[in-house]
Amino acid sequence: MNRRLLVIPGVALALLAAIGVLAWHRQHKIEEEVIREADQAHTEEVKQEAQAEIPPLETRIGPGDNFPSALQKSGISAEDAAAISNVAQRAFNMRQIRAGNTIVVMRNPYGGLREIDYKIDADRMLQISAGNHNFTADVKPIPSKTEIANIAGTIDDSLFNAVAQSGESSELTLQLAQIFGYDLDFYTDPRRGDTFRVVLEKKKYADGKTAGYGKILAAEYNNGGKKYQALLFHDETGRSGYYTADGKALQKSFLRSPLKFGAPVTSHFSKARFHPILKRYRPHMGTDYGAPVGTPVQTIGSGRVVFAGRKGGEGNMVQIAHTNGYETMYLHLSRMYVRPGEHVEIGKTIGLVGSTGLSTGPHLDFRIMQRGQYQNFEKLGLPPSDPVSKKYWPEFALVREHWLPLLQNPTPITARVVPPIVSTGSR
Repeated sequence: MNRRLLVIPGVALALLAAIGVLAWHRQHKIEEEVIREADQAHTEEVKQEAQAEIPPLETRIGPGDNFPSALQKSGISAEDAAAISNVAQRAFNMRQIRAGNTIVVMRNPYGGLREIDYKIDADRMLQISAGNHNFTADVKPIPSKTEIANIAGTIDDSLFNAVAQSGESSELTLQLAQIFGYDLDFYTDPRRGDTFRVVLEKKKYADGKTAGYGKILAAEYNNGGKKYQALLFHDETGRSGYYTADGKALQKSFLRSPLKFGAPVTSHFSKARFHPILKRYRPHMGTDYGAPVGTPVQTIGSGRVVFAGRKGGEGNMVQIAHTNGYETMYLHLSRMYVRPGEHVEIGKTIGLVGSTGLSTGPHLDFRIMQRGQYQNFEKLGLPPSDPVSKKYWPEFALVREHWLPLLQNPTPITARVVPPIVSTGSR
């Protein structure tokens, strides 16, 4: 009796052990199946994500393109391109589409249109959404932030290339040339080894790319060891302008060149020059700048247009009257952009270089008179504007103390813009 009782518990234990092993194998298979299904799901998800990641197609609008033709170059049918343009016209004047701007086309995983973005300018985007062949369009702001940054570079051959090598755009080159254009001709004056430094407002998109530039707060150009510095400040009327560190105005009555970046002088002011067409000696009352047809010509000073038209051997000519009895003339133009009686600001593009009239080739014949007498522009002393007045000197001193150390800082800085201290205070 006791032996049978002892055997039964032993069999029971064996059965329990067998049941446990079977249960473990079953659980293990279930876990393996769950893992396998999870792996398959993940693989399918990755495939779907890969399928969804159709890269956006960016197309630059070419000269002569309109919006529909640019869309067709992006692979959109002529029918859809026409429909999209009609919808977009309700949100934005499509006549203002500019060559060089970009169109970005985004598609869904099946190749259908999802969104079209046209960058209007640095701050605005025309966004067109597509769904079931229905399109909606809206102009939306492009998120950006403004920072203060410093930029530096060394001249090897030109200011254009030096700015480009520093990673910046030609917009900055034009601003620098305008600031220092009263003292420097950026065709003849720059030398290899010259340096520039700038502290300015820089707008950046969320991806870190530069959206554009704001105000240049301080700048320096070292030309063969001679430093030219500029600080942004206001004048007596409250208008912003640039001044040297000792408070002298950089802006003078006239620019140093009728071309934004100058050009080689091919013929100087002379009382007796041999005329290449007339084949005789006669006075040459101007300065000739050799430049290709179509080069923009700027007025060297603000004034009123007294003549704009064809005038015999001078060809197409623009004549402008300035203050203090000065008059300037721009000869042999291919195009003229001003009319008699029109007021023009200093630096305005008034026409394009040409070869009209008595001319052997494309060039600009520039002349300047003072009280009816022709002057040699290459040797003419340019009258300066007023310096910082004593009344505003304490405020100017604060501006100078704030920006000059940042201008001299060799380490690049990037900081969020704080309320500017230029153009502030009681006036």
